[in-house]
Parts: sequence; structure tokens; C-alpha cells
Amino acid sequence: MKPYLAAVLAVWCWGIGPAWAQDTSPAAAPPTELLAKDLREEVVRIQVTVKDMYGREATKPVPITIYRPAGEGPFPLVVMNHGRSPADKRALQTRSRPEPVARYLVAKGFVVMAPTRIGYWETYGDFDPENSACKTIEPMSIAASQQVLATVEFAKTLPYVDASRWLVAGQSVGGLTTVSTVGRAPAGLLGGINFSGGTGGNPDLSPMRPCNPQAIARYWEDIAKTAKAPMLWMYWENDRYWGPDIPKDWHQAWVRGGGQAQLVTFAPSGENGHSGVGEDMDHWLPVVDRFLRDLGFDRPAIVTAPPPSGFADVSDLNRVPVSSAGKAAYAKFLEMASPKAFAITTRGGFGFARGDYAAGRAMGNCQRNNGNTCVLYAVNDDVVWKP
Repeated sequence: MKPYLAAVLAVWCWGIGPAWAQDTSPAAAPPTELLAKDLREEVVRIQVTVKDMYGREATKPVPITIYRPAGEGPFPLVVMNHGRSPADKRALQTRSRPEPVARYLVAKGFVVMAPTRIGYWETYGDFDPENSACKTIEPMSIAASQQVLATVEFAKTLPYVDASRWLVAGQSVGGLTTVSTVGRAPAGLLGGINFSGGTGGNPDLSPMRPCNPQAIARYWEDIAKTAKAPMLWMYWENDRYWGPDIPKDWHQAWVRGGGQAQLVTFAPSGENGHSGVGEDMDHWLPVVDRFLRDLGFDRPAIVTAPPPSGFADVSDLNRVPVSSAGKAAYAKFLEMASPKAFAITTRGGFGFARGDYAAGRAMGNCQRNNGNTCVLYAVNDDVVWKP
């Protein structure tokens, strides 16, 4: 699964709020890391206390990546949760940084907070609260959701966040974290978005055959009894962690327990549909947009391509209003296969992308690199820009 969108899970503790404390200053980004200034990206750390499946307790710092819209707000909140790589790859998981998804949500009007849970990145080591040993998922679920609730409590201290209106979302174990959080029915939670949620899978050693999927079904049916917020569940047919059928069993268990969830299954995406959240945005964005619209968040946020403008032939390098570096990049863009898109600024800046959600990614690359408003110049084989 993608490190930037790996997911989270928590410890179940009825009636007990999250223990947390804020550090006094933002965490400095590594010197080689360029933050997305147009999204006002920053990293802070809060202290959170969780338990593992053996009852051992630890308090550790949880880094939170924050993205937010322009303006002072207050804005509603989305807590976005990452997944969990197999054991031999987990040490390489870096800070949770779901920028492509965050760009859409920020354009929608949300502050996005992405915690990097305990046991990953800086806190990777001998304490792993998300180890289930393929026996029970309750302790890991409580520990992961505990960190979500701690993030929300921290958000309440920020003047630009309206933490009385928030959503939880996540991919893989982050999706499992999302379901677990919805099951706790916390105050202000409006909905949950589950991308490929689950645990116990290994696409290399046991493709499409996770260990003990029945434990998830039993637990989710149980906690669905207390769930109040509606959910959107999305899975891909070629998910090499769960396969096409097991998520349907999990969904049936959730609904049987009394939970509200719409299940959407997408056609195969790439070699492993488990990564669909980052590699199949063209298909899931409209589905999520409808879900958010039904919750009252109807601001347009999906980047779409304008019709051809006739300003120039797409291959005419001299007409592109960019710097010399931009013209060199545009020459490379012309060699790319479709789908592709090229965006520009009024000051000669640029950004481009190809593949899934090319228009949106090109706009994001342009704005991230240049810090000001961008527009699409070319999409596929057409110039769409008007002077």
C-alpha cells in the first residue's frame, strides 16, 4: 500500500476520552522537504497514550500533517488516516502526507489533518499498538481510533477549525480506523469514508487471502450497534489484500449490526486495486463528491478540463506563455502519452502530470511549485487556455 496513504487503528474504551497534550511549537520539516505552501502545509506533534494487545501502555508523539484553505475559517475538519505496510516494509513508511486527496478536500473547504500513528515513521520500534497477531482487531482498532479522537481534541484548540463538524477517512488500516471511529459515535462526527479498509492482508505471500477476516466481520457487526454517522465504503475488485468478496462480507456484517454504509465496488485498477485511493481518483472522486454533497458540502472541487480554445496548436511551443524552463518542460509534456495535462501561471510558472486525474494533479503541481493561481493550458492533444 502507498506509504503516503497508509491507515490507522485504535483501542476501544467506552466513555473514556483520548489523552493528549500539544507541543508548544510546530515541528520543523526536514531541510530537504518542501512543504506545499499553497495548502499552508505544516507539521505539529501531540502526545497520545495508547495500549497494545498485551495491555502495555505508552505515551508517544504523534506527528500531524495539516493542510488548510486560504482564510481564517473556521473550517470543517477531515481526519485522514494512513495504511499499514507488511512487516518487512513498515520501517520505510514515512510521514503521512496525502497531498492529492488533501488538495481536493481543501478545495472543498475542509482543513485536513493526517496523523502518522504510533508505530510508524519516528515512533517505529518495539512498541506496535496495531499488532493484532491475526487474532483480535479490537485493541488495534481502539489504539488507532484513539489517535483520531486525540487529533480532533487538538483541532478544537485551533481558531481556524470548526471541530463541531468533522469527518473521518482513511485507506487500508486507515479505513479500518475510520470504521472503528464511526463505531464510537464521537460528538460532531458527520460521516466516514472508508477506502479499502481492513487488516491482516499480505499481497505478496497470501494475495487476496487475509488472515482471520471473520474477526473483522464479528467486531464491525458489534460496534455498528452504536454507530450513528453514515459511511461510504469503496473497494476495488483487484485488491490484492482482500480480494473482491471479503469486503462484501464485512459490509453485510456492518449493516446487519445497524450501521449505515453505502458500498461501492470499482473495476480493477492497476496491478493492485488496494492503491486505488491514489491511483484511481478519476473514478472515486465523483462518488465521494456526491457523498459530501449529501452531507451539505456542495462547493465544486473536482478539476475538470475546459473545451478546446483554439488559441494555438498543441504542438506550437512558441505560443506557450511560460519561461524557458517551462518551454523545456512543455516539450517533454508533448512526448507523453495521454491522459496528460499542462498548467500555467500568469507569471510564467508551470506544472504538468499524466495518468489518473491528470488535470487535477497538473494544477496541484503548478500551484505547489509556484504558490499562486494556475490555469490549465493543454489537456491531452488540445490547448484549452484562453488569453
